[in-house]
Amino acid sequence: MKKHLSTTALAAIALTLPKSASALCIICSCSVAINSIVNFGTYNPLPGSAADTTGHFTVTCDLTLGLLGTYTVELSKGGSNSYAPRQMKSSSNDTLNYNLYIDAARTAVWGDGTGGTSIVSDPSLLTLLGHVVREYDVYGRILGNQQSTPPGTYNDTITVTVTYN
Repeated sequence: MKKHLSTTALAAIALTLPKSASALCIICSCSVAINSIVNFGTYNPLPGSAADTTGHFTVTCDLTLGLLGTYTVELSKGGSNSYAPRQMKSSSNDTLNYNLYIDAARTAVWGDGTGGTSIVSDPSLLTLLGHVVREYDVYGRILGNQQSTPPGTYNDTITVTVTYN
């Protein structure tokens, strides 16, 4: 008998600006838009193998007056208390372990820079007047060997934080 799970992660975006006082930003704004969520689709845990997928989001920054050198992009833990691993939950509170990565090899967990996680930094973003659009790939993986996970729909909501530096 096959068990199938319907899964989604990176389903919502929030933007936090700015955290650092080192940027001189008099009239500026950034926004984040999800191009495609990290959606694992229907997952069969019985083989015990991992499942990979990719999502995308865009950061758009406009600067009318000021100086903005760099920004960083962080991803939250979602509904988990840890990045090792993140967990999607079903409506009955069953969990499915997964994680989100910066690289296609899925070696660097995308987090907030703590606990062995990494963040993305975009240097030399804007000076004086400017408009910059950057697209970022998010590499997702459902971790293997979760055969006891009951069938159902599993979701998590990740917050994207953009911080001026």
